Amino acid sequence: MNASLHDFALSVLRIGIWLVLLTMLFVPLERWFSARHAPARKRAWGQDLVYYMISSLVPIVLLSVPVALLAVAAKHLVPAALTTAVAELPPALRIALAFVVGETGYYWGHRLSHELPWLWRFHALHHSSEPLHFLSNTRTHPVDMIVTRLFGLVPMYLTGLADPSLGGSAAPALLLVLGMLWGFFIHADLRWRLGPLEWLVTTPAFHHWHHSRNDHINRNYAATLPFLDRVFGSHYLPRHWPAHYGTDTPQADTLAGQLLDPLLPARKPDAAGTRV
Repeated sequence: MNASLHDFALSVLRIGIWLVLLTMLFVPLERWFSARHAPARKRAWGQDLVYYMISSLVPIVLLSVPVALLAVAAKHLVPAALTTAVAELPPALRIALAFVVGETGYYWGHRLSHELPWLWRFHALHHSSEPLHFLSNTRTHPVDMIVTRLFGLVPMYLTGLADPSLGGSAAPALLLVLGMLWGFFIHADLRWRLGPLEWLVTTPAFHHWHHSRNDHINRNYAATLPFLDRVFGSHYLPRHWPAHYGTDTPQADTLAGQLLDPLLPARKPDAAGTRV
């Protein structure tokens, strides 16, 4: 018990240090290179700080058991021939393949969170930030977070690319960490265009269109690799920036309501259009 509390305390301390470093980096950048020059509401900032802590701690608690079960299932389901073929690949190529496979899984988990109404109920919270800023990255419902991350992890295990015996156990953790860190950048309020690099990696401009209200909210699902949107027909990146951000899906004002409402039966609008 003491060891568990000690580990948890260290995790909280590490998360706090990361928050300080991220704030020191992005707050000045967003002040100097802002795309919108519109500050977030104080209540939204407070909620975003809580979501930062939730998004940092929840995977440690809720993903550990599913990932352990996934690893055991993969050992029984993945054909030996595939495991052997993966083992013969150079380590750098295995990591690159794991990254592409994991990102492809995440792409479809993210896309389905928009296309399936019951998943959108959880994902809509992430689109409620307006304007965007770096902490919008972690404004996410825990259910949405777990679903999209499992979509990224499952194909890595089922293709043998996350097999611990091949040193692949680090690949899922690396994918999650890189995805989280890059997520702060692409959500940041930065009016930067990166030229040819925008063909290779996602950027704030790319992801801001995904957060545009109504117009192109069902575009640009990729977390880091925009070629996935080109392959699957959802890429959109003009030279200008979105005029409006957010979602028309109603969200509770309180943090408790935001977390609990998607778990309750959907409310239907009355004759006047008010949700009851």
